[in-house]
Amino acid sequence: MLGAFGVLPERSGVRSGTGVARANRPRRAPSLPARQKEPTVHEPADVVPAWQDAWNRADADHLAALFAEDADFVNVVGLWWHDRSSIRDAHDFGFRTIFPGSVITMAEPRVRRLGTDAAVVQSRWHLTGQISPAGEAAGPREGIFTFVLERRTQGWVAVTAQNTDIAPGAQTHLNSAAGQSPVHYRPRTS
Repeated sequence: MLGAFGVLPERSGVRSGTGVARANRPRRAPSLPARQKEPTVHEPADVVPAWQDAWNRADADHLAALFAEDADFVNVVGLWWHDRSSIRDAHDFGFRTIFPGSVITMAEPRVRRLGTDAAVVQSRWHLTGQISPAGEAAGPREGIFTFVLERRTQGWVAVTAQNTDIAPGAQTHLNSAAGQSPVHYRPRTS
């Protein structure tokens, strides 16, 4: 089975003008008592600072603990993981290979409650510190993260998540023999 970012897993500051306001800093991540292995998400919006904290510490275990055992996760290129273990392994690989030393800044979350025991949480993000396959520094990226959470006895837990890259100025993607590229169909007015 393919693991993180399409390979077999090994075993063992936001710019303005993007919709992510500098003043919209996320709340602090839920704190973990010394003996507690998993984060407790008391309110749906808490998943955003918890994700940021886990990412910026390159902590795949903490990040995966935000998810239900049978959670789904779709990444920015459409890779789809179907359980907490796969989500953990994919991000462990990413932290070691693609994103070592990267920093993600999450914006203020937008929460939509779906009754009393479910919520959709979305947040824009800005990422720096990705490296290319050749080991060179890559440029910054921005996107939108969507979490679907369910209230359980221990708190809120993500049952699915989807991460989308923002392609500035584009409306969709176009596939051609040369590959996929973002495109804009409407005439631009200045």
